Amino acid sequence: MTSQQISRRGLAKLMMAGSAVAAFGITTSGTTIARAAENGPEPTLHTQQAYDPINSDFHARWTRADARQIMRTQNDPNVAPGENSMPASVTMPEIPKDFPIMTDEVWVWDTWSLTDEYSNQVSYKGWDVIFSLVAPRSIPFDERHWSARIGFFYRHSNADPNTEWIYGGHLFEDNTSVSNTEWSGSARLMQGNKVRVFYTATTFGTPRPGTEGKPAVLATVEGQIKATKAGVTFSKFDDHKTILEPDGKWYQTKEQNEYFAFRDPFTFEDPYNPGTTYMLFEGTGGGVPGDPETLITEADLGYREGDPYAETVEEVNGMGTFWQRGNIGLAVATDKKLTEWKMLPPILTAYGVNDQTERPQMIIKDGKYYLFTISHQFTYAAGLRGPDGVYGFVGDGIRSDFQPMNLSGLVLGSPTDLNLPADRPEAPQPGQNPRQFQAYSHYVQPDGLVQSFIDNVDGRRGGTLSPTVKINYSGATSEVDYSFGDNGLGPYAYLPTNKQKTGVTYVK
Repeated sequence: MTSQQISRRGLAKLMMAGSAVAAFGITTSGTTIARAAENGPEPTLHTQQAYDPINSDFHARWTRADARQIMRTQNDPNVAPGENSMPASVTMPEIPKDFPIMTDEVWVWDTWSLTDEYSNQVSYKGWDVIFSLVAPRSIPFDERHWSARIGFFYRHSNADPNTEWIYGGHLFEDNTSVSNTEWSGSARLMQGNKVRVFYTATTFGTPRPGTEGKPAVLATVEGQIKATKAGVTFSKFDDHKTILEPDGKWYQTKEQNEYFAFRDPFTFEDPYNPGTTYMLFEGTGGGVPGDPETLITEADLGYREGDPYAETVEEVNGMGTFWQRGNIGLAVATDKKLTEWKMLPPILTAYGVNDQTERPQMIIKDGKYYLFTISHQFTYAAGLRGPDGVYGFVGDGIRSDFQPMNLSGLVLGSPTDLNLPADRPEAPQPGQNPRQFQAYSHYVQPDGLVQSFIDNVDGRRGGTLSPTVKINYSGATSEVDYSFGDNGLGPYAYLPTNKQKTGVTYVK
């Protein structure tokens, strides 16, 4: 059987059981014989140089040489099995198992704030508003994706950080969005009381009557927000529109790969070059896995000349790493209403490194452009290892030769023993750290606050928002701020606004 005939899911299992063992010296019993931390390749040299975001086709590469810095510089091979092996500087503090839940009505996961064009989190007439993917708690937690809708929560802007959020229900009326399932996106406050929402429209099972039933497209709709003393409501989300879908060249289609990714639109303007709105999104590099155009190249490996720890192209492609083709896409709005968009080449690829570069965001700070994304441990290519968490890159512009932060890209991970094989949150293996899947789908806020949702804390499933943590970052380095909150853990579901919308303020 050829590698093209093996399903990606089956191939991933083989990689975890075989290639990861060979790469890290892990026995199948879980005993670790990891390489010494100082052994391994040097990282790829990145310049951070900026390129024209619209007219250039340059893209940065998160290379295998970069990703291998996790095991080289951010892993202790000598910890007891199951202990966290990463330094405190990139480890999310442990979430207590007795965590509270936001609501007993719905599971809550991917979450984002109401923002302006510069990603400021906006208070609207005295109310903070957040949006989350939600699904009924009457269904199993791991089946939530197939029933996902966008819901919203609100609370007073001057409320104590521990004040509960009020669940407002679904954002859109039933049977009005582009498809039968709504996945992550972003929401921007426009002029007056208008709110434009960008989201991922996905179809599972039988398409809803009246929809095209496309597997995944990016969509938008504009509606209205209303705030009174009683709370916040939304209305008039009437004209849902598909704005982008994968082209098969830069971004993989379902016909090319059943497990393609095309989702998570995030829009922003560049304050140094205002007037143009850009969109980031998660994609997968075009092509049928295993075909020549998908094979990993020397540039994807990224090793310096003569590095004794370098892999060869033949070795890496022989491990089936052409299935791991995650990228971060870019588009530019061509009208002021943000309903027409031009797709552009990706700004970063992770070919041969990782298959998922989810929920990308760009934070522009002190003249630097910080690109953040999230990924799973089980989506890494064979021979690589990393935790569930946040990965960051820095450059001099929207399209740059991005440098991975902390050499590897790893900025924040749940406590994990990286010397043990990769795992999955729905069925973690015994012996691993019980909080390796404590949090996911991190959302980086202004001033370094990071929000996420609770997945699996020592066997207890969450479906609610985590305690917020804080990272301090400058240049190409970052570290967790343990002076924030209670030894690094801030309030649960803490997404404070940093900009007020003028108008009547309804506060106590």
